[in-house]
Amino acid sequence: MPYYRQVGEVPHKRHTAFRKPDGGLFAEELMGVEGFSADSALLYHRGLPTAIVDAVAIADERGALTPNHPLKPRHFKTQDLKFAEGTDAVTDRRRLFGNADVTIGFVTANAPSPLYRNAAGDELFYVQGGSATVETIYGALEVGDGDYLVIPTSCTYRVIPHGEVKLLTLEARGHIGPPKRYLSAKGQFLEHSPYCERDIRGPSEPMLADGTDVEVLVRHRAGLTRYTYATHPFDVVGWDGCLYPWAFNIDDFEPITGRVHQPPPVHQTFEGPNFVVCSFCPRKVDYHKDSIPVPYNHANVDSDELMFYVRGNYEARKGSGIGIGSLSLHPSGFTHGPQPGAAEASIGAEFFDETAVMVDTFAPLDLGEAAETSEDPGYAWTWSGRGPA
Repeated sequence: MPYYRQVGEVPHKRHTAFRKPDGGLFAEELMGVEGFSADSALLYHRGLPTAIVDAVAIADERGALTPNHPLKPRHFKTQDLKFAEGTDAVTDRRRLFGNADVTIGFVTANAPSPLYRNAAGDELFYVQGGSATVETIYGALEVGDGDYLVIPTSCTYRVIPHGEVKLLTLEARGHIGPPKRYLSAKGQFLEHSPYCERDIRGPSEPMLADGTDVEVLVRHRAGLTRYTYATHPFDVVGWDGCLYPWAFNIDDFEPITGRVHQPPPVHQTFEGPNFVVCSFCPRKVDYHKDSIPVPYNHANVDSDELMFYVRGNYEARKGSGIGIGSLSLHPSGFTHGPQPGAAEASIGAEFFDETAVMVDTFAPLDLGEAAETSEDPGYAWTWSGRGPA
């Protein structure tokens, strides 16, 4: 994270004796990335964060990924995915897409998840509806409609829905953060950034729980392992540093506009390893007298473009069958653009009431079982009005 935060009790100096009321030492845990050379946080535990009493290999049942072949633009309807009672936000995610850099899933959760830790990379949630409490070793965060939540690598957490919560989930093989061009050399958001520190929420107090023989499911590079810890991992009395889970609402993103249509990088919100995430928000559109506000046809030659439609009416996709909860995948190798008639219809518009989350990946996205289950097979032909020849 780009700025320092302190929560709970910490000693005056790092790596010095910090004692419990009974005289014993609190146990330090340095949570750091890039081998002690980048952001970190120093946490103080009541018990030993190293004390495991069991470790069991767990089957990973996400299913196979299928290449986008034949290469086509595709439309998927998360609103058609079915989730049973007892669905949780960790073990019941359904995989939509994936490649070596990122796994993208969706879940409508209505039950508490197990304690979980992703040791292979950061996670990013987008809340499409509902709300939840996300409990972490750093403290708890409340999330609701329109929130992004960044969970750093190896942060133990669980998700407790309030009724139900709909989540688009991204699991990176690496770290997710604000684009570097938004940050100063010291990590402060710059004036041209479309969001800043005031928009970010982090844990505000410790998350303390008691327990023995507590299970934590851990995703790592070889698969899944279930640890059993001697004491509850939510035993951190205080921490400080620049690495922690944080939330940011899409409504706090300030759109960048111009006289003519602006390219997608103006909407960028996050960057990850070989992918970016953008936020398309309600905004005043292009104000040149002859401007065409919807996107021009474009061949994104180095990336696949995945768009998740979450609110309003996306002007460029009118007539395509896309609605709230839909995902469109426009792959590298396919020139994509507005639906027929959308360019002409947009001339003279002053405002677009649309909200969407876009993920551009620089390696092709393969299709998971949830994509195959929810695909609209007619989407590829909507520009021509004809089916396959």
